[in-house]
Amino acid sequence: MATTFDLILTGGTVVNHDGEGRRDIGVKAGRIARIGDLGQASAGQTIDCAGLHILPGVIDSQLHFREPGLEHKEDLETGSRAAVLGGVTAVFEMPNTNPLTTSEAALADKVRRATGRMHCDFAFWVGGTRDNAGDVGELERLPGAAGIKVFMGSSTGDLLVEDDEGVASILRNTRRRAAFHSEDEFRLRERLGLRIEGDPSSHPVWRDEIAALRCTERLVRIARQTRARIHVLHISTAEEIVFLEQHKDVASCEATPHHLTLSADDYARLGTLIQMNPPVRAARHRDGVWHGISQGIVDVLGSDHAPHTLAEKAKPYPASPSGMTGVQTLVPIMLDHVNAGRLTLQRFVDLSSHGPQRIFGMARKGRIAAGYDADFTIVDMKRRETITNAQAGSRAGWTPYDGKEVTGWPVGTVVRGTRVMWEGEIVTPGQGRAVEFSEALPA
Repeated sequence: MATTFDLILTGGTVVNHDGEGRRDIGVKAGRIARIGDLGQASAGQTIDCAGLHILPGVIDSQLHFREPGLEHKEDLETGSRAAVLGGVTAVFEMPNTNPLTTSEAALADKVRRATGRMHCDFAFWVGGTRDNAGDVGELERLPGAAGIKVFMGSSTGDLLVEDDEGVASILRNTRRRAAFHSEDEFRLRERLGLRIEGDPSSHPVWRDEIAALRCTERLVRIARQTRARIHVLHISTAEEIVFLEQHKDVASCEATPHHLTLSADDYARLGTLIQMNPPVRAARHRDGVWHGISQGIVDVLGSDHAPHTLAEKAKPYPASPSGMTGVQTLVPIMLDHVNAGRLTLQRFVDLSSHGPQRIFGMARKGRIAAGYDADFTIVDMKRRETITNAQAGSRAGWTPYDGKEVTGWPVGTVVRGTRVMWEGEIVTPGQGRAVEFSEALPA
């Protein structure tokens, strides 16, 4: 008797823990039920993936969707629209909204806003502050919480925790891996005068590599003292890669596509559009982060999607805000790097799916394996496309990669067995759910 599935993906090259090979995938009740030759099986829906690669659903574990409080830049629906258009199936959103995500009530409000409205699955980082340091052990285990996020460098209001004791007070109470924006605020304050009016290329002069390295060194020392696990976001310097190689027992780290693709040479062309914190730096730092990719020091990729309107970005530096869009371009930019030979497709999958599952303890996400959620990023590795502003799903409506030709393109996005995006179109209304984590599963 033939086996029946809800969905079968046929004829694609599956990339998972087995390597790469032609396999079918059968899905039941939103989860992977069988991998192999399913030519004799039947299904309610079949997706022909001949000539395509089926990857575990890509997870973007660092981005800003601006809701609540800054919806003129982005909201949870538009941000998740950009995500699934780019092949991303789950996202971790950051706490610097208005109000800040620093309490149980604020987290629950975000989960409520996102459920059934976002196009992808989601979790939300909870901001660690001096005021809630005693509560972070409970906050990080709440439904929908990705963990605790701390800003050690310039941010907004009460989210800035720049001193060692403030950071230690938070880490003493965490049990999950806490994430950090690592730039030394004391050095940033000392160097404010190095910003040059109207010259965004002075941004990495002000926020130099010493500010990043010094803070990361402090952070690792505090993590050891408090016996905590840490995750250093958006590594931007060659020196941090060398340092973190010696501290992988306590510290994981993330690289972003823009720190792997752009350099300080691009300020002349793109100006404030590539103004980020930490900054896009000289090419030697880009090469240093690639060294971290090749040596396995970097654990995950994150886009740090941080949209602003073009009018806001057009303000003369330093009045211009830091941040750029990125969730929709993460997959095509990195597939282009794969096709250029800078990393293998297996390594991309490790960085974008297996890595987040391993580092953050995601339950049933990040792998193509029986019993896991049927989340897939379906890509055409040979397809050549030009990235344009017109493709943007983000409310911001622009990308620093406008006009860039790439090889490798996301064709489909499947979330828990539902085809959400196909060939650049959203084909299913938002059905997003909160990601679950093994260290915070409900009783």
